Amino acid sequence: MQAYMKSAMACRGVQKPARLAALRPVLREHALPDRASWDATVRELWDGASFREERYAAIDLARHRAYSTWATDPRSMDLYDHLIVTGAWWDYVDDVAIRLVGPTLRARRASVTPILLAWARDGDKWRRRAAVICQIGARDDTDTALLTACIRDNAGDPDFFLRKAIGWALREHAKTNPDWVRTFVATHRDRLSPLSIREATRHL
Repeated sequence: MQAYMKSAMACRGVQKPARLAALRPVLREHALPDRASWDATVRELWDGASFREERYAAIDLARHRAYSTWATDPRSMDLYDHLIVTGAWWDYVDDVAIRLVGPTLRARRASVTPILLAWARDGDKWRRRAAVICQIGARDDTDTALLTACIRDNAGDPDFFLRKAIGWALREHAKTNPDWVRTFVATHRDRLSPLSIREATRHL
């Protein structure tokens, strides 16, 4: 697992089903009383981790259904930003972006949209990747204006992870609105990388 992830942090080799099974009774028996405790516990698990699975567990705690109200509070974007910037690898960033940032955006668009627009122009590539992919899975709730802005701000970046993210976000939205994606790719073909175009149009 460590070799596959190209991870400097050690892995215990625990697969996701076993990890979730081990966490289930712990999360049930040790309920957190308030949002501040939830935020602090996620950070403590994350920052104190010695193994990659411990950081996965921190994300699992953040996503737990018992804390969904706190998880979609715009104030939690500071926590997610911390996980993204310090995690700085695709497995962490993608999970946080899609499973935590995305639902927060859909719950509180007015508060979260300006944050994501800033992330899309940030110097940190993982913030920018998160801004591009956070609407994956939103289907009809996708804010195409926000998606367009985030892609435009990153279309010219040579980084593989950003180019792949752009293609992935467009490919996923094509499952809901293929005509919009066809038009977007045609309109922006001169700015999109071949990788982004190939990914975006894979199933069109």
